[in-house]
Amino acid sequence: METQDPISTQNQEQAPDNANVNTPEATPENDTPKLSAAELLLQRLQARKEESFTQIIDEVQKEASAPTPSEKPQPIDEPSTAAEQPVDTDNADILTADSPANNQEEEEAAEPVEDLDTINYAELSKEGLIEALEKIVNRDDVHKCKSYVDYIKTLFYKQINADVEQQREKFIENGYEPKDFRATPDPLEDKFKALFDQYRDKRNKYNEQLEQEKLNNLKLKQEIVSKIENLINTQDNINQTFDEFKNLQKQWREIGIVPQADAKQLWESYNYQVERFYDIVKINRELRDLDLKKNTEQKIKLCERAEELLLEPKVVKAFNELQKLHEQWREIGPVVAPQKEEIWERFKKATYTINKKHQDYYANLKKEQENNFRAKTILCEKAEEIIAKDYHSRAEWDAQNKEILSLQQFWKMIGFAPKKHNNAVYERFRSACDKFFEKKREYYTQNKEEEENNLQLKEDLCVQAEGLKDSTDWKKTTDILKRLQLKWKTIGPVPRKHSEEVWQRFRAACNTFFDNKKKHFDSIDKEQEENLRLKEQLIAEVENFQSADSDEKNIAALKEMQKRWSEIGLVPISKKDALYDRFRKAIDMQFAKINIDEAKRNEIKMKHLIEAAQTNPQALDKLRNERDRLKSRLDTLRQQIALSENNLGFFAKSKNADAMIESFRKKMEKQKEEANSLQSLITNIGKAINEAAAKSDKKN
Repeated sequence: METQDPISTQNQEQAPDNANVNTPEATPENDTPKLSAAELLLQRLQARKEESFTQIIDEVQKEASAPTPSEKPQPIDEPSTAAEQPVDTDNADILTADSPANNQEEEEAAEPVEDLDTINYAELSKEGLIEALEKIVNRDDVHKCKSYVDYIKTLFYKQINADVEQQREKFIENGYEPKDFRATPDPLEDKFKALFDQYRDKRNKYNEQLEQEKLNNLKLKQEIVSKIENLINTQDNINQTFDEFKNLQKQWREIGIVPQADAKQLWESYNYQVERFYDIVKINRELRDLDLKKNTEQKIKLCERAEELLLEPKVVKAFNELQKLHEQWREIGPVVAPQKEEIWERFKKATYTINKKHQDYYANLKKEQENNFRAKTILCEKAEEIIAKDYHSRAEWDAQNKEILSLQQFWKMIGFAPKKHNNAVYERFRSACDKFFEKKREYYTQNKEEEENNLQLKEDLCVQAEGLKDSTDWKKTTDILKRLQLKWKTIGPVPRKHSEEVWQRFRAACNTFFDNKKKHFDSIDKEQEENLRLKEQLIAEVENFQSADSDEKNIAALKEMQKRWSEIGLVPISKKDALYDRFRKAIDMQFAKINIDEAKRNEIKMKHLIEAAQTNPQALDKLRNERDRLKSRLDTLRQQIALSENNLGFFAKSKNADAMIESFRKKMEKQKEEANSLQSLITNIGKAINEAAAKSDKKN
């Protein structure tokens, strides 16, 4: 936009029509300067070139505030909506002095409506937006609400499109082809369309009435111009003529606007006839001076009102008010000559300042839009960089998906680009995003067969796990389930719509088994703690055993204690060996006090070992060693018996020989008894070893 002088002195007395500007609809104004998201992004990228783009984006998103409702953020989904069009800063220039502002419809639509301006439409749901639109439709001044209706429409369809996109993503994630997608109609959209049609009908009706009114006004004003011309030509009674002239001027001011195409020519005709009246008609000085004085007072009031507008913080509002003052200035006739220049300079000065603010506002707006364009171009390049790469796993695609969504979110925080670039840069960004999601869909489509195969493998593991969930073979089943869990981890992804379901199925089967196992061993732990207490009491009882007079009673009592020990059951494995050693030492100590032969001791000792071997692998090894020792002893005894039987044949018949033979026979009998006892022990030990080994195999 070229820099122009905010005011022209082409005609000092005539109103400076170059104050009039094509005001954009509902242009937002920032009362205080604040860095936008685009400016923050550009600054950070310039200062921190080596840092991660994603990190910078995240920081700026946190620091930059989201757009306020009055800023009307541009939704990504509807670039063609009227409310989304950026302000055309290149055409926000000053009009020429012969172009009076006459577009009442645009002025009314551009001015804020107080009770509507306080509503934060961006926070409303679809239902809330429909309710807001319905209230506007029922208003009498619906023609003033165009910017609000356009904004409501933009927000409503932004939510509609977001819902459709969510449906599309879910449809594709469930394994269906994108081309088969059909959105489910939103019933709220029909209600919105019906209300919007009502609004459009009321607005069109108003415009039709306005155009007819303009034509009527044109006809009336043309008649006034003709009547003034007739007054100039008649000049009968000067006082009466002047009164008629003033009455015609009053009628002119009271008549409303005329069609834009006729406004310039009509104004020139009217102004020409007014000037002719003052120049040609010879009115008396007193009456003329009175009229000039009245005009002077009116224009001074316009100067005061223009100066008040200098304090208005909203630039566009002040500028629009200035338009009306200039219209009124033109309607007022000449002023007294001495004050003519002073009044005009005063009004021109206020006009210049307001116009300058208006130009600066659009200059800043243009700069902001250029920054927005640069920032959006960077986002386009980043999106294009993402789609240029290949990704080979779900994790990679998910990571890049988050990047794209982050870029889209940041895009919404940035305002409009210049009008000549806005649609192009938007299409560039949207195209890059569309290509990314298309490539992502192609990847998932290509891997669909593999995922279906993975699903079958995981369902097979579910079947196996479910078959084992009620097992009570704790160790074996635990090992099998752990192998199944390791195998599960080696299988790739499955279709997303089945992923959670199949995982929960497998997990439930595993949890059922391990929960049952925990309950079982929790109960065993409590039982073993009780057994530990009972066996410690029994050990104390053995250690404090008081011998009776009869060895047989003592042996019976100790055997009863051994039997009670066996019946008590298992104790915690960490204390089992130490506890058994204490019991064995205590029981051996008590048997040592009793006078019994070696065979009996061996029998008692073996009974201890056999009982211990049922639950203790170490005792089982001791039992095997003891069996080997007894076998060796048995072999020795059998050799001695055989040798003794052989030697008996060499003894001669004599008195002394008979005594010796009898001694040998008794010795042999004892050896045979011991051999039989050893054989019985070895047999019992063998059975105990086999039983203990069988139990151990069953547990494993």
